[in-house]
Amino acid sequence: MWSTICLGVAGLVVMWISNWIRQWRNPKCDGVLPPGSMGFPLIGETLPLIIPSYSLDLHPFIKKRLQRYGPIFRTSIVGRPAIISADPEFNNFLFQQEGKLVELYYLDTFSKIFAHEGESRTNEFGAVHKYVRSIYLNYFGAERIKGKLLPQIEEVVNKTLREWSTQASVEIKHAASVLVLHYSAKQIISYDAEKSPVSLSEMYTKIGKGFLSFPLNIPGTAYNQCLKDQKKTIAMLRDMLKERRASPETNRGDLLDQISRDMNKEKFLSEDFIVHMIFGGFFATFESISTVLALALMLLAEHPAVLEEMIRD
Repeated sequence: MWSTICLGVAGLVVMWISNWIRQWRNPKCDGVLPPGSMGFPLIGETLPLIIPSYSLDLHPFIKKRLQRYGPIFRTSIVGRPAIISADPEFNNFLFQQEGKLVELYYLDTFSKIFAHEGESRTNEFGAVHKYVRSIYLNYFGAERIKGKLLPQIEEVVNKTLREWSTQASVEIKHAASVLVLHYSAKQIISYDAEKSPVSLSEMYTKIGKGFLSFPLNIPGTAYNQCLKDQKKTIAMLRDMLKERRASPETNRGDLLDQISRDMNKEKFLSEDFIVHMIFGGFFATFESISTVLALALMLLAEHPAVLEEMIRD
């Protein structure tokens, strides 16, 4: 009797799991979903996506699916269903319809690390974009680079190259990341890497490792360490902002000074929004510019004739 009951329960469990997997792989939708695969339950297709690719070509995850399904396909990343588009016209249409037919949405990892939720999130996208673009161009635009920053950049680069020349080997991507982060942080918050008790480069290195990791907030995981370093960095930036607002007469001439003054003019410039905006700006410089520099150096090393021509010029 008990064996019959156990077999019946086991059969029901198998049927329930099979039905759940079928629903997972074929999600309901009001319209017609593009072709694709949802991968394994819960984790989706996260694992093949986060595997590093050392090729200059498209990431294998994207390339294989473009070949199999076309420019628009469905998938599941870190437990979230998603549609990936490599169609320029369709992507342009989506950007034009932002706030109308479509709304901004961020994966859990991105939302928690960059706090695109709660008080730091704003719906004034037009005003925010205009302000952020204006203030960053004011400090890092072409005119300011030519007029003031270029000699500083040249001095910093020459100093860094001298330090590299004394080392047996240099990991260009990381070294370039540190160089760019320290320089941009000096312009934005007057950060001094040699005097500061907080190492921004170490923190952002850990944050970068946890950014594309599975969002499992358990001690010992890269994501857990990422969140810890994010909180430390945010706390440091918040303390700096409070100090600037408490002593407005102390003028350091950096971007944070300007933003703290603008808080009296722009309603969306809350303390929480500002610290997360600067935090995100540091991450953008840490990852994007350093990647371009590392790629440029690699290509120059592979094409010595081009390097010689550049030296002659």
